[in-house]
Amino acid sequence: MSELTTAARPYARAAFDFASAKGVTEQWAEMLEFCAAVAEDATMKAALDQPSLNRQRSAELFNEICADKLDEHGKNFIKALADNDRISLLPDIAVLYHHYQTEAEGTVDAQLISAMEISEQQIEAISASLAKRLGKKVAMTTSIDETLIGGAIIRAGDMVIDGSVRGRLENMSTMLTK
Repeated sequence: MSELTTAARPYARAAFDFASAKGVTEQWAEMLEFCAAVAEDATMKAALDQPSLNRQRSAELFNEICADKLDEHGKNFIKALADNDRISLLPDIAVLYHHYQTEAEGTVDAQLISAMEISEQQIEAISASLAKRLGKKVAMTTSIDETLIGGAIIRAGDMVIDGSVRGRLENMSTMLTK
């Protein structure tokens, strides 16, 4: 676990708890995702790293750029991050917030990486099977990776199911070299 993730955790938890209490978790998720993208922007990073820029001005600059996407509570959150020199944590905060949100909803994000296109029926069947196995709703995203040769890889949280031909060949190669 990275040091940045550890530092971001209390901010993400506070943001999620606040948004949950107010019933605005989705709005905060969108706001944090946008702010994370702004914080990762090279131009913004350079602007915030200026030695002449104090913490108050950092918050004002960030809030000016994100004004359309932030409500008053969001602006106060950015100000609190700036006061503690933590604006750079926004990408980690957004990831952790998303984790808390999906956990509270009883959902798991899953990624299906296949060697070729998979039909909607197959995706639904895989999602249903995974939901049954994990006991949670599954939010499935798909992508194609032709280097897999055939089959698919499923990632859901910490679980990885490698049913790819490439993975099987690598396993066989490892077994044969032992």
